[in-house]
Amino acid sequence: MAAEIGWELYRSFLAVLAEGSLSGAARALDIAQPTVGRHVAALERGLGMPLFTRSQTGLLPLESALSLRPYAEAMSTAVAALKRAAASQGSGVGGVVRVTASEVIGVEVLPKVIARLREEHPDLQIELVLSNRMQDLLQREADIAVRMTRPDQELLIARRIGQVHVGLHATRQYLQLHGTPATWADLQEHTLIGFDQPTAFLRGAGKSLPLRREMLAIRADNDLAQLALIRSGAGIGFCQVPIARRDGLVRVLVRQFSLPLDTWIAMHEDLRNSRCCRVTFDALVEGLKEHIAAAAR
Repeated sequence: MAAEIGWELYRSFLAVLAEGSLSGAARALDIAQPTVGRHVAALERGLGMPLFTRSQTGLLPLESALSLRPYAEAMSTAVAALKRAAASQGSGVGGVVRVTASEVIGVEVLPKVIARLREEHPDLQIELVLSNRMQDLLQREADIAVRMTRPDQELLIARRIGQVHVGLHATRQYLQLHGTPATWADLQEHTLIGFDQPTAFLRGAGKSLPLRREMLAIRADNDLAQLALIRSGAGIGFCQVPIARRDGLVRVLVRQFSLPLDTWIAMHEDLRNSRCCRVTFDALVEGLKEHIAAAAR
C-alpha cells in the first residue's frame, strides 16, 4: 500500500459511491470525467484492491468499497471541519459555522435568528443543516446543534434553553366546519394528521395520548408536511405552541394533551475559543429563548 494517498482520491471515491457513475461524480465535483476515473484507479492501486465493478447502469461498489466508505466519510467530515476552523481564524467575527437543527426549528425559527446574526456580523457564514437525525458533534459533522433532547456525550458544551410544548391544533375554519373536540371520544370523529412510521415523538405522545396509527386519516413522515396540512385546514395535528400562536391556530384538548420537549444547544468543547462559534451559539440561545417565551404571551 502506498505510504500517502491524497485526499482528492477519496473525495472522488465518495462521489462515485454517491452518484453511481464517473460522469455523475464528475458533475457533482465539477471536474472532468477522466480525472475522476484516474482518481479511482489511483486509489485502487494505492490500496491494492479493486473497489468497483462496471455494469450497464454505471459503477457498482464492491464489498471492499462499502467497508471503506465510513472511514472516507469521516475523512470528508474532518476536512470540512478543518476548512471551517481555518476560515474562522482572525481578529473579527468571520468564517463558517455549521448549524444543525430539526426541520421545524430550522424552517420556522432559525431564519429570523440567522438574519439578525448576519446583520450584526456580515463576515459570518452559516451552513444550516436541516435534519431530524442526530448530527454527530464529536465527529464534527456540525459545529453547533439545536436538539430537542439532552445531549449525553462527553466533550460537549450544552445549554438547556427550556421546554417547548407540543399540542393538538387546527385552524379556526376547520373547527367552525367540524366542531371543537372536548374529549378523546370527540377527537376520533375528526381528521387527524400524524406520522406514518413510528417515531420517538410518537412513542412519547402515546404515553399521554391514546393514539393509534389507524386513527390518523392523513399520515406523513415529515414534520413540515404535517404543519402545512394543519395550516391548510386539513385536520387536527401536532404543532409547537409558539408556532401555532404565531400562525393563529387554535389549540384543542389543552388539559388532556401537552408534550414538553426539552430544548438544548450544544457544541464541541474544542470550539469554545472560536469566536464565530461562540457568537453563533449565543445568538441561538437568545433566539430559542424568544421562541419559547412566545408561548407565554
